[in-house]
Amino acid sequence: MGQKVLVIGSGAREHAIAHALLRGDSVSEVTVAPGNPGMELDGIRTTQIDESNHAALIAFMQDNQYDWAFVGPEVPLIEGLVDDFAAAGIKAFGPSKAAAQIEGSKDFAKQLMERHDIPTAKYRTFDNLEDSTAYVREHGAPIVIKADGLAAGKGVTVAMDEETAIAALDDIFVDHRFGKAGAKVVIEDFLEGQEFSLMSFVRGTEFWPMPISQDHKRAYDNDEGPNTGGMGAYSPVPQIGQDVVDTAIETIVRPTVEAMAAEGTPFTGILYAGLIATADGPKVIEFNARFGDPETEVVLPRLTSDLGAGINDILNDGTPTFTWKEGDATLGVVLASNGYPVNVIKGAAIPAIPVDEDSHVYYAGVKRDDNGDLVASSGRVLLVETTAESIKAAQDKVYAIIDNLDTTGMFYRHDIGAKALSA
Repeated sequence: MGQKVLVIGSGAREHAIAHALLRGDSVSEVTVAPGNPGMELDGIRTTQIDESNHAALIAFMQDNQYDWAFVGPEVPLIEGLVDDFAAAGIKAFGPSKAAAQIEGSKDFAKQLMERHDIPTAKYRTFDNLEDSTAYVREHGAPIVIKADGLAAGKGVTVAMDEETAIAALDDIFVDHRFGKAGAKVVIEDFLEGQEFSLMSFVRGTEFWPMPISQDHKRAYDNDEGPNTGGMGAYSPVPQIGQDVVDTAIETIVRPTVEAMAAEGTPFTGILYAGLIATADGPKVIEFNARFGDPETEVVLPRLTSDLGAGINDILNDGTPTFTWKEGDATLGVVLASNGYPVNVIKGAAIPAIPVDEDSHVYYAGVKRDDNGDLVASSGRVLLVETTAESIKAAQDKVYAIIDNLDTTGMFYRHDIGAKALSA
């Protein structure tokens, strides 16, 4: 009899985690709290417990004899869910509240990198409009403005001119667009280069890197429009050489996990390094304390070992094994509700999506209407993923699926993976 695992979260990332857990022999049952009804099409159970209701999640684990939990999103991690599970004697895969600050505060992460000579953009932190505006005027553009706290991937403005930068500061300090997340702002030098995501399974000072991927943050084709939580991704990233990845592992991932442990906030869980390959080598754009979304939906389908067994080994001081497909490529495209990320128009009908054994649909913002049909209920609705022998083949295949759907009320980018093909 396999283990029973509770996954916390409701998006396509949690769908991909649950789906990958069920592919292995070590896990026989997965429930996602709160999940979404699209996951149920894969035989994944859901339970309507909010991810912020720690007491109810603990009671569910205990009442149903679940073996361990996987905390997907950043908010419950930063709210200390893993600590509360531990206090109740429940094993959970994810960082403590103290360790999750690496995502919860950009200032915390920047200071850690500064203390340990981890390569990143030069920066200053401000807590008011006047000083931050003066700095932008003095420094000039291009420049990067980041709300210090959590802003669901939307708190970053890459400003190519001073006016855009100052408008972003007004958003944060005058309009309070990000609430408490914008009490402080981190202003960084602009870095030139291709971005990539390097995620690792971590236990203290030990870590097991995953294949890299590349996300597409802007809403529209050719990297135009506002920043989003991510409109699609692909893996591997052939234009980023293995030498760059190896350098990133040795100069960024290893010193970061060692610094976290040395400073009394050891990290267990998924450390996401959002990196940029500059002329001076890889540098950190941001750290996240969990799987990236949509990167998870293209990286986990490449896993050939048992995900649940690997995580169980990490949680129980064993030696995990993670193995990955070689020589092929995985690509995923997000369908989002019209108006995302600013004024989301919900309610689009979700069409039936024909996929084969090398493709999958991961559901994010969906619910059932009064007739029992799936409809869009938030900004990012779903992601269609496929694996093929090359990025071009995967791209052709995934767009052959999506371009034939009735996507009324939704939009998607038509150029996911294009940077790999033009490199």
